[in-house]
Amino acid sequence: MTRPARIPDGDVAERLSELEGWNVEGGQLVRQFTFKDFVAAFSFMTAMALVAEKLDHHPDWSNVYNRVTIRLHTHDVGGLTELDFQFAAHASDLAP
Repeated sequence: MTRPARIPDGDVAERLSELEGWNVEGGQLVRQFTFKDFVAAFSFMTAMALVAEKLDHHPDWSNVYNRVTIRLHTHDVGGLTELDFQFAAHASDLAP
């Protein structure tokens, strides 16, 4: 699979405007999701694990009880790519 190119920094802000609740911190797309309980948070992570495999793009994420924090960037290009924005859009769609 061909890896996507890094999105120029000047284009990131425009792409970010399409993603509600996401921010750029330290060159990464970041968002924290809050769920009703641990089971709901873990269910979300399970569903997103399938998305990650389909995209062949895996997040840096953590879970503490009902919160899931996702940090996205494409390691092999040293920045943000289309894959990061696709993963973020899927996460936003799956979250309550």
